[in-house]
Amino acid sequence: MMSKRNLFVAVAAPLAAVYLTACGSFGTSGKSTDYRSQGGKIPSLEVPPDLTSPVVDDRFVIPDSKATTFSTYNRDRGVVSTTGTAVLPLVNGARIERSGEQRWLVVKTSPDKAWPVIKEFWTGTGFILKRESPEVGIMETDWAENRAKIPMDFIRSAVGRVLDGLYDSGYRDKFRTRLEPGTEAGTTDVYISHRGLEEIYTNADKSSTGWQPRQPDKELEAEMLARLMAKFGISVASDKANTVATTGSVTVARAFYTPDSSASLKVNEPFDRAWRRVGLALDRIGFTVEDRDRSKGLFFVRYIDPDAEAKASGGQKGFLDKLAFWRKDDPASKPQYRIYVAETAGISDVVVQGADGKPENSSTSKRILSLLLEQLR
Repeated sequence: MMSKRNLFVAVAAPLAAVYLTACGSFGTSGKSTDYRSQGGKIPSLEVPPDLTSPVVDDRFVIPDSKATTFSTYNRDRGVVSTTGTAVLPLVNGARIERSGEQRWLVVKTSPDKAWPVIKEFWTGTGFILKRESPEVGIMETDWAENRAKIPMDFIRSAVGRVLDGLYDSGYRDKFRTRLEPGTEAGTTDVYISHRGLEEIYTNADKSSTGWQPRQPDKELEAEMLARLMAKFGISVASDKANTVATTGSVTVARAFYTPDSSASLKVNEPFDRAWRRVGLALDRIGFTVEDRDRSKGLFFVRYIDPDAEAKASGGQKGFLDKLAFWRKDDPASKPQYRIYVAETAGISDVVVQGADGKPENSSTSKRILSLLLEQLR
């Protein structure tokens, strides 16, 4: 089967000479991102103002002292998911904070009020939302192509404007946004993580292609955070002082793990920083995070083991398929694990537990910790 790249060259080359008679000057678009989702984009329903759900006033909500997980926290506060809103909630401001190479956004509002603003940001950027879980504070986009990565070369300048769909960048991106109640009263911490795919040739004559994962782009994560901050009404220039001040006194931490002699991964940071870094690492790897309880240091996740799936299918899956353990494969049917984070004398231990809360020492738990180490060291 002819790849999209080869198809473009075969079709576009004969048309280039014809189109040159009408083409103008060549150049680049000057944009760093220009996303196009792979599916049809369906606009959100517009709810008439007199039919919108009543806003929950946090001042009259008494939290349940027994409710500690994020999903219970939201449910007890009456947070609901809506498909649209007539007027976005008013947000006082936001700032970017940084710890080592990790960045996150601190928004001066509650998670339920930040949620519709963030949703509108992603759909306005060109993404389709694949997952919306306000009860656990997770929003995830579908895969989308960054058209800005396509070079404005001779052929594209000649025919790309007419047959733009035939030109493919060979890259796909998706983003996960995670919201948590901030450490400051009345704030929300917002984390953005990136995952990417790259199209490669799978044979010597370059007649067919396949997709392979590529490393998370941390600079792209930072760019999206800056754009989201602007969505909340704060420019990058006005927030520069806060970001620089936060980075000045922090040293990049390291993580250590030896599968044969240790049942835990050690992060050379106190709990609050380790918690943020482990959460972002889980997002970048692509675990299905079903819930979390910061007060107990627990993430509740589902893990799809690529090696086990390959064996179950008789070894028919290829190398690229084994890597794609984040794909949607009915996560609810997979076993649940707990990622436990606890601090001792300024160093945090990360332990994999079973659904019963007992420490795991299986090959799967070692695989999970090894994947986390790649993101944390």
